[in-house]
Amino acid sequence: MHTINRRGLLAGAVTAAALPVSPAIAAAPPAGVQGPGVYRQKVGNFEVTALYDGTWFRKIDDKFVRNAGLTDVDKALSDSFLQPGIVPTSFTALLVNTGSKLVLIDTGTGGQLGPTTGLMPGALAAAGVKPEAIDTILISHFHPDHINGIKDKDGKKVFANAEIQVAAPEWAYWMDDANMTASPEAMRTLFLNARRIFRDIAGEVKRFEPGAELAPGVTSIAAYGHTPGHTAFAVNSGNQSLLVLSDTTNHPWLFARNPEWQGIFDMDGPGAVATRRRMLDRAATERMQVMGYHFPFPATGYIVRTATGYDVVPVMWQPL
Repeated sequence: MHTINRRGLLAGAVTAAALPVSPAIAAAPPAGVQGPGVYRQKVGNFEVTALYDGTWFRKIDDKFVRNAGLTDVDKALSDSFLQPGIVPTSFTALLVNTGSKLVLIDTGTGGQLGPTTGLMPGALAAAGVKPEAIDTILISHFHPDHINGIKDKDGKKVFANAEIQVAAPEWAYWMDDANMTASPEAMRTLFLNARRIFRDIAGEVKRFEPGAELAPGVTSIAAYGHTPGHTAFAVNSGNQSLLVLSDTTNHPWLFARNPEWQGIFDMDGPGAVATRRRMLDRAATERMQVMGYHFPFPATGYIVRTATGYDVVPVMWQPL
């Protein structure tokens, strides 16, 4: 077998360096953008597809976590190799192909949280799925980053043929005028946004009680606290399952590692903490794969217990 010694290697390098460079070998200009965010995997006989809608680089202050100081939050960000003072909040919807139905869980931001969001239409196109092919939309809760993708900027339904299902307690809270009147001024935009999305299609929206099976193999789970009717979902096929946490745990490096923290976005802070612990305990005990709406794309992994809380072990990228 022919071997290359160090002298031969250096000689070859000198020879190569002396060769003229062809002008045809030119560096391509940087693209400047990422490709469409699509990640498929199997859950039993189902195919599930993560659809990336972008990231909001949220600037935070000392009110971001009610029961922790900004110094502690910034340290948690720095320990996770993130910039202090900014929480990168990703948005990832989930498409479940049961073989008979295309079920979309949440619809993204509609591009209304800045120029780095609203990428889900491109992700759907890259996945080869037309919006009119969606059969069912399941909404976890009524915050804008989960419902605004239902309509386009002109107020038309994006998913023309989809049945929309929402949790009855969530609908009852946000569509009640008395609740809107009694709410702080800063929250009223959320009530108005819910009406913008749902009021003219209210007759088409189906309300469910959490705990019900909403599509073959897709069951709703009451996960109250983040909002009054916040809902998670379990996707089951064969002997495999995926726990869709929705917003039970926001940014995992903050709120899984520090499960007692109450984010400013959790309407019932203690209730959200109790729900978070219950759901993460279940996932860790059952070694159940999870999907978190705000987890870094592709927003899926496994939950492990630590001395102080929990952590997320991302799944390995794999072919189907």
